[in-house]
Amino acid sequence: MEQIGTLNWSIIIIYLLINLLLGFVLSKKVKTAEDFYLGRKTTPWWAIGISVLATYVSAMTFLGAPAWSYGSGLSVIAIHLNYPLVIIIVMAMFVPFFMQTGVVSIYEYQEKRFGKLSRAVISIIFLLTQLLSSAAVLVASAFVISYITGVEVLTSIVIVSIITLIYTSLGGITAVIWTDVLQSAIFLIGGVIVLFALLIEIPEPLSEVLSSLKTKGKINPIDTSINWTKDTTVWAGIIAMTVYHVTVYGANQMMMQRTLGAKNMGEAKKSLALMGFAAFFIYFMFIFIGVLFFHYYGGKTFDNNNNIMLEFAQEKAFPGFIGLIAAAVLAASMSSLSSALNSFSTISTEGFYQKYFRPNESPEHYLKVARISTIFWAILIIIPAFIFSDDTESVLKLLTKIGSYFVGAKLAMYGLGFYSKHTSERGLLVGVAVGFISLALVSQYTDVAWPWYAVVGAVVNIVASIIASLLLDGRQAEWSMYSVPGQKAKFKAEGLPEKENGWYVVPGKLDKVSYYLLAFFVLTVVFLVAFQVMV
Repeated sequence: MEQIGTLNWSIIIIYLLINLLLGFVLSKKVKTAEDFYLGRKTTPWWAIGISVLATYVSAMTFLGAPAWSYGSGLSVIAIHLNYPLVIIIVMAMFVPFFMQTGVVSIYEYQEKRFGKLSRAVISIIFLLTQLLSSAAVLVASAFVISYITGVEVLTSIVIVSIITLIYTSLGGITAVIWTDVLQSAIFLIGGVIVLFALLIEIPEPLSEVLSSLKTKGKINPIDTSINWTKDTTVWAGIIAMTVYHVTVYGANQMMMQRTLGAKNMGEAKKSLALMGFAAFFIYFMFIFIGVLFFHYYGGKTFDNNNNIMLEFAQEKAFPGFIGLIAAAVLAASMSSLSSALNSFSTISTEGFYQKYFRPNESPEHYLKVARISTIFWAILIIIPAFIFSDDTESVLKLLTKIGSYFVGAKLAMYGLGFYSKHTSERGLLVGVAVGFISLALVSQYTDVAWPWYAVVGAVVNIVASIIASLLLDGRQAEWSMYSVPGQKAKFKAEGLPEKENGWYVVPGKLDKVSYYLLAFFVLTVVFLVAFQVMV
């Protein structure tokens, strides 16, 4: 208690108690397993949108984005330019399929399109990769809490896990969404306070600071160099990371689950559009903070760049500042962790337990199993988190590469489902195996930057899947009903309306907001080019 003071501890404890209270209050609305998975489809679109945004912004973003731009400058923003393009694709392709079929698990689509085995494969890929990623986020957060409060890392891991488990298991997806809204507010307030504190502490005018940073190569948001080994070029951001993030948002149960709980198609799409418009501003702020830190500290070398923001907070020692930063880090990590736990529970209960072991039980029974499953996964996450706590930096780098191995597989499994007439389940699974092996070789024997793994994996998966399908099962006579052409033919044959309340319900069509997102993308690129030229 003496290390950071009563005020800071009070902020942290109050924040944690509010999360627990939200979970308890919202638990009264959870009566069935479907309530636990999707809520009662009464959550407003803007809350869902904030939750989608908060889930991807983890503690590693809060601390990692400034740390990355401290070394690489504004070029880091290139990785985050693609969100409007990503959301356009997800709204046009993924959301209509999932909302129309009424699935709880998005991997149910794979069974409808290809078969049970492909569903099982992609579900297991998700569970394993997200388990490791969630453990990494948990460890990163625990190190921060330990740094700030002096509480042991392993103890911090257990405390964060238990609190997140309690409100997630009580309130289900509804608790996840509304705590995400709270956590987003804390996260953004922390970032804004750091930004303004930095601007106040730097004595020179901002124009002079930016000019000085430009001479040092830090004002470089648009790097057009064609360099496959560099991860922050505009080509890596717009091409490679668009492929990567389409998978993160469209083919990821953790992201899509709250969208499936929207009232209707329009509400689901609006929630994602919010992400498409807001993400650039949030990432730009944290990346810009890292560039300002470079000027403030004179480019000095830190033992760990991830601690730059924490050291700044500790130096300034504004009343309550450390407590707010700790709460912001907790907010970011708990948002990601709670989303993971809820999606793990959904996949394991609905996709495995209910499907293969106890298919005819009551909704109340499945709710009980879902809550028990949440406890199981919370315990399971702690195990790799304890292991990773000995060497976080190398583990995080390894996890980034391992996770990117599977991006191409996920995208190919959905892309081929949407637009391939002849791909069969056996051919698809051959493609997944070939794609994974090819990426392992690319990683081992080339210097290709990790964002391009998504492109390489997707191309290899698609080509191998189509060839294997034709060799093993031959050409198919008709389009699957679960392909885009199949859906369009169904709508036409049955005379179904393509729009509902002004929003397309048939896949493969662009809504009006998609054109606004495209214009916004162009404006962000123009802004960055102008910023780079005019400074």
